[in-house]
Amino acid sequence: MVRMLSTQGQGAFEEIQWDKPDIATDEIEVQAVFTGVCRSDVDMMLGDFPLLPLHMHGHEGLGRVTKIGSDITEVTVGDYVATRGEPAYADFYNVRRNEFFPVPDADPKYILEPVACGINVVYQAIDMLNGYPGTANLCILGSGFLAWVAYRTLRIQGYAFDITVVGNSNMQRWKSVDDRSLKILSALDNTTYDIVIDLKSDSTAVFDGDVLKNNATLILAAEKHPAVTTTFGNLLWKACTIIMPSPRTMGFIECMKMACLWIKTDQLDIGDLWTTGYNRDTEWERAFSDAVNRPANYSRGYIAWNISN
Repeated sequence: MVRMLSTQGQGAFEEIQWDKPDIATDEIEVQAVFTGVCRSDVDMMLGDFPLLPLHMHGHEGLGRVTKIGSDITEVTVGDYVATRGEPAYADFYNVRRNEFFPVPDADPKYILEPVACGINVVYQAIDMLNGYPGTANLCILGSGFLAWVAYRTLRIQGYAFDITVVGNSNMQRWKSVDDRSLKILSALDNTTYDIVIDLKSDSTAVFDGDVLKNNATLILAAEKHPAVTTTFGNLLWKACTIIMPSPRTMGFIECMKMACLWIKTDQLDIGDLWTTGYNRDTEWERAFSDAVNRPANYSRGYIAWNISN
């Protein structure tokens, strides 16, 4: 039995005892070091996101390998790994092959899952993007962290598209970018786009607005709250291709690899993504409370276990 933080979707997380299964031959056991408090976890806690099974609570993990299955050769006991597998809110948890990636050390910047999600917004659509000429114009709806990572991924990968970012957050970061092909707008204008990356949960512009050109690609990367009712007529009439990026894709491990490399080599500046760490034993409740109430200068928080070397 190990300690674990879980929720029943009634407004709070609680500490329980979890009967962790033994590792399979293609799994590793990880001792938690850091776990990011993801917005989807908070929404699940508040009842705004479907309640996931117990073994899926917490997915932005970084930990130390304590056991390895007989088929595992990628890591050894004692290595640090970023994980996508769950439940990373447990003191110890199992992770399947292709759901972890070795990182240089225990540093919050190597909590790779949320960074890899931003990379995957581009990576999962790469076949479509490669079919566009460099003169194509692309719009990112949203200016938060995922938007920043998606934008940097496009540039690191060499795409020369004209890019418009529509949003109101992180303006200091966006306006400091020296990129003549980048435009920042607070709201959509009358421009139509070859490619739209939709990261806004409260926008229905792609369904009922005039944002997309004929034969455009829509990368739909945000759930809609409230739920959208649509006939898809706008997208059908314009012969659009819809891509829905998710960390459940088989290629997500490649995004974790890229995230690690780009962070390590300073190609991807994640800046003040992780603003607050919370002690697992004494502050874990405040980690979830702050994620809801978002105090001043808060971006994202993580829970930190006290691990002795």
